[in-house]
Amino acid sequence: MNTKTLNKTKEMAGKTERITGAEAIIRCLIAEGVSTLYGYPGGAIMPVYDELFKYKDSIHHVLTRHEQGAAHAAQGYARISGKVGVAMATSGPGATNLITGIADAQIDSTPMVCITGQVPSTLLGSDAFQETDIVGISTPVTKWNQQVTKASQIPEVLAKAFYIARSGRPGPVLVDITKDAQFETFDFEYKKCTGVRSYKAIPDTDPASITAAAALINNAKKPMIVWGQGVILGQAEAEFKAVVEKSGVPAAWTILGASALPTSHELNVGMVGMHGNYAPNKLTNECDVLIAIGMRFDDRVTGNLSKYAKQAKVIHFDIDPAEINKNVHADVAVLGDAKQSLALLLDALNKNTHTAWHQEFKDLYAIEYDKVIKNDISPTKEGLTMGEVLKQINIETKGNAAIVSDVGQHQMIACRYADFNITKSNITSGGLGTMGFALPAAIGAKMAEPHREVVAIIGDGGYQMNIQELGTIFQQKVPVKIVVLNNEFLGMVRQWQELFFDNRYASTEMTNPNFVAIAEGYYIKARKVVKREELEDAVKEMIASKESYFLEVCVEKEGNVFPMIPTGASVSDIRLS
Repeated sequence: MNTKTLNKTKEMAGKTERITGAEAIIRCLIAEGVSTLYGYPGGAIMPVYDELFKYKDSIHHVLTRHEQGAAHAAQGYARISGKVGVAMATSGPGATNLITGIADAQIDSTPMVCITGQVPSTLLGSDAFQETDIVGISTPVTKWNQQVTKASQIPEVLAKAFYIARSGRPGPVLVDITKDAQFETFDFEYKKCTGVRSYKAIPDTDPASITAAAALINNAKKPMIVWGQGVILGQAEAEFKAVVEKSGVPAAWTILGASALPTSHELNVGMVGMHGNYAPNKLTNECDVLIAIGMRFDDRVTGNLSKYAKQAKVIHFDIDPAEINKNVHADVAVLGDAKQSLALLLDALNKNTHTAWHQEFKDLYAIEYDKVIKNDISPTKEGLTMGEVLKQINIETKGNAAIVSDVGQHQMIACRYADFNITKSNITSGGLGTMGFALPAAIGAKMAEPHREVVAIIGDGGYQMNIQELGTIFQQKVPVKIVVLNNEFLGMVRQWQELFFDNRYASTEMTNPNFVAIAEGYYIKARKVVKREELEDAVKEMIASKESYFLEVCVEKEGNVFPMIPTGASVSDIRLS
């Protein structure tokens, strides 16, 4: 941030100065530490962009090629940095184009503030040009939203927006500001929000719940941990690792929880869920105590709820009271911030190893390795597999890259086979499953953490949903690495059609363009791999590049992702083929 602007903002704290609502918006963003903003200008937000031009040394505006790209880029920025991502758009279609990204952020608990322009307040409700009720539209998919019609409301509303977005269980907030409020002048004063009446961001942790949880864990013969993104959002990685190591409990992860504990950690037993690992899925229905930490028992994790962990006592750690008993009954609920509650739990735990229980995980892993994993990462067949591409990326990045994936087969393969040595390394669309997420999200992630290697893993279908963001990469000179795993199908849907719809490949085969030529059209270095002997050199070249790089890998057309839990089945019914 520009030092002069920052000093001026500090000087104005507690003082007033007459400025426009548009300038007030920029001043509020600066006061909240915003240095990067993703957006797309238009008529109803133009006054803010005019002020943004004056403050371009303080806030870097990234012109995406579509408002959905702006929302996903803000998500990627937030997910890797832990800061609030910010996106901005005009009224009408500009605002509605943000909705998919907002919905994605809501279900994946990503802190984001979206600012939209709106028609003048005198025209509200008149079906004016580019008017939509974005507050009404976004209400179901935001943590909070508000419409501003007076310039004097801007500081308080934006301060509240940032507080709500980042506090407690994070989420997206939308602030809709009419054009006349942007032009209107008022006496500006900014005070950061430190609390909102009737909103308790972090519930108090009941000491009795910690005692009860520790007693169950200490007396368990076959305990199992399933952790989610709450560990990462709570910055509780160190406390979580200490709990796992002291208790000796096998720990499995949801896709958004990946990287909170290194992949290589001896107590990390893999991923749960529809395409998770064989052992943690099977043994969920054999453990005697199931400890859920910062996860919400999503249906892709539990399978058939009527057959999920019915034999186990369930301990649920969560910051959001709404998640307790929502899907799975908790015998012990521990509410509170993960960092604090896990620190309290650590003190109450006995040291243990559970050696025999761990052996059961190892035995089942050996079965999965023989029937699935070795064929994915070291295939003997002619066609390239997605798994061997991830294996080569692991070798070249040493497991230190941030992997940003879209949705589909490539996503599951990336989650299963990428090495995650550093927290906040698996950035993907979890709950909403948004195709088109990865390319713009990778832009945001790389801009937030420019010294980290960021590799986008994308399928040929999802890639084309936001392919225009190659223009953002070119204009902003973002050195992100893009890998498209091209099987010329909407692969995950095709897999279901093969398994459950008698091989009727209805509308899933893709006739694709020349991806390399398109990338080169944006002046991005590009390469295509069709043979196994080309893969190692191509990945080496990509990772070594100091600039953006596009790599297309043509993989087997009808490869499937296993293990797999069929829809409606129990986690015990996980299939290896």
